[in-house]
Amino acid sequence: MELWQEMLRQSVDSGKDLVERFGFETGTAEKLNKFFHIRVNPYYLSLIRYPGDPIWLQCIPDAIELEDDGALEDPLNEEAHSPVPSITHRYPDRVLFLITSQCSMYCRFCTRKRKVSDSTKINAKWIQQGLDYIAAHPEIRDIVLSGGDPLMVTDYALERVLSGLRAIPHVEIIRLGTKMPCVLPQRITPKFVKMLKKYHPIYVNTHFNHPWECTPEAEKACTMLADAGCPVGNQAVLMKGVNDDPDVMLELHRKLLKMRVRPYYIYQADLTKGTNHFRTPVRVGLEIMDKLRGHTSGLAVPYYVIDAPGGGGKIPLLPQYVLGRNGKDIILRNYKYDIFTYPDVEEQQPEQHPVERTYMRKKRPSRRKMPVPAEAVTTSESLAGK
Repeated sequence: MELWQEMLRQSVDSGKDLVERFGFETGTAEKLNKFFHIRVNPYYLSLIRYPGDPIWLQCIPDAIELEDDGALEDPLNEEAHSPVPSITHRYPDRVLFLITSQCSMYCRFCTRKRKVSDSTKINAKWIQQGLDYIAAHPEIRDIVLSGGDPLMVTDYALERVLSGLRAIPHVEIIRLGTKMPCVLPQRITPKFVKMLKKYHPIYVNTHFNHPWECTPEAEKACTMLADAGCPVGNQAVLMKGVNDDPDVMLELHRKLLKMRVRPYYIYQADLTKGTNHFRTPVRVGLEIMDKLRGHTSGLAVPYYVIDAPGGGGKIPLLPQYVLGRNGKDIILRNYKYDIFTYPDVEEQQPEQHPVERTYMRKKRPSRRKMPVPAEAVTTSESLAGK
């Protein structure tokens, strides 16, 4: 048994553990564990500095989760885009491929609670169905392996999936969506990264939310992945009490760059059941982006996105940098709110033949403008409260 597997066996993993180690009332602890299973491995538990700190909030349940009955279990409508149980095919050329329901630490803000921690949700038959589906659809060129956490399976089991994907001619890119470098970096071993090298190009998207997670152990894991030729990106989730502060996010992304991890996304928290207490106003995310852009390297500035409810995909949000126009000039502001003008290029309309102009005047149907609800006319400047 490898070290990371032994550490998993020592996890806080039941309502009883919450009662004995954290003083929870028995009934509440059992309800929370039933609502969404508890698992915190010893490594991540060791990062907690005090009750209620940013690490605690992410991994230790709270009774407030039980009060959030109005939200959806599947806010991104993944099930509607699942032609087979292990596949979500929401974008034209790429799919999400779920190969396990297990994680080394169950985040309390998880958006896939309906599947994660339930071993009946993913099995070997469904994984083969996923491979068969990908093979039958030549438009699919990019695969995101997820779960659960795909690194929860053994090296041997993961290699079977990777080799199966590489046997499909139209599969170009494989991505591993894993939180292991953050929550259980001991999972990244020399043997593991040596195996990955055989199946390039492989990209790794991991998940750090707070600077305290950027430990020497985490840096070692990310270095091993990068040295093995895997570009590593980070997808953070914006959460109240965890990282809803521009200075915290600035520190996090600077530290990630030093660890050879490229900030990729900041997600607005999804509308998932039991997570409403983590949500922040969009204004907060825009203010964070304003603090990052120009105040640190562009390499440390991710996209701020909302994964649209109902399965609409990721929609990027930006602070308002284009303030308006003055004739042909565009009025801009920079990160210090200094104002500049940029002379835009005037576009010349192509000259039309007189007969064509007459035909267009007579025959072209009128274009009726669709009415736009007043509440939809909102700029990112107004969202940011600038």
